[in-house]
Amino acid sequence: MIAAAHPAFVLHSRPYKETSALVDFLTPEGRLCAVLRGARGKAGTLARPFVPLELEVRGRGELKNVARLESAGIPPLLGGLALFSGLYLNELLIRLLPAQDPHPQLFDHYAATLAALAAGRALEPLLRAFEWRLLSDLGYGFALDRDCQGRPVDPLGLYRWLPDLGFEPVSQLQPGLFHGRELLALAEADWAVPGALAAAKRLMRQALAPHLGGRPLVSRELFMNRKESHRD
Repeated sequence: MIAAAHPAFVLHSRPYKETSALVDFLTPEGRLCAVLRGARGKAGTLARPFVPLELEVRGRGELKNVARLESAGIPPLLGGLALFSGLYLNELLIRLLPAQDPHPQLFDHYAATLAALAAGRALEPLLRAFEWRLLSDLGYGFALDRDCQGRPVDPLGLYRWLPDLGFEPVSQLQPGLFHGRELLALAEADWAVPGALAAAKRLMRQALAPHLGGRPLVSRELFMNRKESHRD
């Protein structure tokens, strides 16, 4: 059985048997893993991250076979920190997105984020927006302007984030807290508020951690090392 053609991006590819590759694709119908035969030929040159593709697969099980793979557009040119950012997005999707779970809006957001990275837009807001969209689409989102009791966030208050509950007001300073004004800025994606971007990064680290199973993200380490060398 051959499925209808889908737009797709390669998230990851690794050798499989003698001349094939095992490829993780992102499509509007979800993430799927398929065997690409003849991966050392023309199809293999297409099966790389960030290339817009048109994909057809065959098979009924979870592991399918690629029936057709063609270019569907000009790939965004990602280099330097933008390239590492794209690899980070791919690793997040592989680690968190269940197989064959449709998320068409997340697919569109991913494609738009790649285009924005290629256009040289500021990295941090793009990464934070994608992380938030991914959590929300997977059902792990939470209110940024209300505390865990449903009360409006106080701009002058202090809060800590609790998994599965949300933001709890606290009265004393402790590591990892958030100012109310920062949370309200995040709710509006207002990155001009002092401390908003740093708070967003800290919050996304805390919110993603329970779903990553304690294993560090390889791309995050590469990104940080590249960022440090870029500063030097």
